[in-house]
Amino acid sequence: MAKGMFTARRLKKIRKKMRLKSRDYVRRLKRRKEKKDLLEGAPMGRGIVLQKVGVESKQPNSAIRKCVRVQLIKNGRLVTAFLPGDGALNYVDEHDEVLIEGIGGPRARSMGDIPGVRYKVSQVNGVPLNLLVIGKAKKPMR
Repeated sequence: MAKGMFTARRLKKIRKKMRLKSRDYVRRLKRRKEKKDLLEGAPMGRGIVLQKVGVESKQPNSAIRKCVRVQLIKNGRLVTAFLPGDGALNYVDEHDEVLIEGIGGPRARSMGDIPGVRYKVSQVNGVPLNLLVIGKAKKPMR
């Protein structure tokens, strides 16, 4: 650690330069998340279910993860969203309105063994999906 009368200025300058080596800092600085993110920086987004799809999990696992193709209301973009919970696919139909949120993977990427899926369904027609799965709530008819 350097000691001297004008060291603070030098340390500040070095710290400023080293910040640019941090990937997270540069992402924030260039606002890459808002530019790239389908939800445009928002934590959640509403959309309409277009179809149900099964996504094969990556090696070494072997399973078909249940997902849905969703068209976002705010910008019309298509997103694949994961359905968490055992038998959650039975509570989601086509043309249902769902609320999706980020799946929580590293650096806003996909989670675990589901390739290319960055979002999960949290609500169906205004009712939380986990309550539907455990049987504490019923899905309203639209």
